[in-house]
Amino acid sequence: MIENIIFDFGDVFINLDKQATAREMQVFGFMNLTPDLETLFIAYEKGLITTEDFLDKTNQLFPKASRLDLIHAWNSIILDFPEKRLKFIEKLADEKEYRLFLLSNTNELHIKFVQERMGEERYKRFKNCFEKFYLSHQINLRKPEAAIFEYVLNSNNLNAEKTFFIDDSKVHTSAAAELGITCWNLKVGEEDILDLNTKILKC
Repeated sequence: MIENIIFDFGDVFINLDKQATAREMQVFGFMNLTPDLETLFIAYEKGLITTEDFLDKTNQLFPKASRLDLIHAWNSIILDFPEKRLKFIEKLADEKEYRLFLLSNTNELHIKFVQERMGEERYKRFKNCFEKFYLSHQINLRKPEAAIFEYVLNSNNLNAEKTFFIDDSKVHTSAAAELGITCWNLKVGEEDILDLNTKILKC
């Protein structure tokens, strides 16, 4: 029986355009994701470097882009947060049937932009739905590392077999499943978090 639910954020609650940053950066010379760029992005998501360092290092790779250009391109991935999803998670929180947690790979620039885009009140409404709100750059861990799932489980005394995890990335759900967590790899554009109750009933 499911007692705990861990939610991803991007493309589960807030809509994303995952190719937007690459498109925006093409004008500044971006062609593909190099090992150096991937290492930089991972370090930033894990909070191992500051925003200033991240922008400085990115600017060295793309000298034609200004700081504002880089921030705009970086945040272009983030789209809207449908009100129906906010009301859904608020209702689920009010029912108190499950312990609710958020676990997101993100970074300081993105989360600040989300707060600005949603507005302080809506963002607080969302955050208050969860017992714990885990952001990768704040805990220095990142999906799909097993350590991040173990951290959430151990910190909250959660039984993996009674825990349900939703993420749009198959790599992430596969990693969680290896620890005994029941997972839903949400297919963006075909499924919605509003279908959660149906998915849990099938467990």
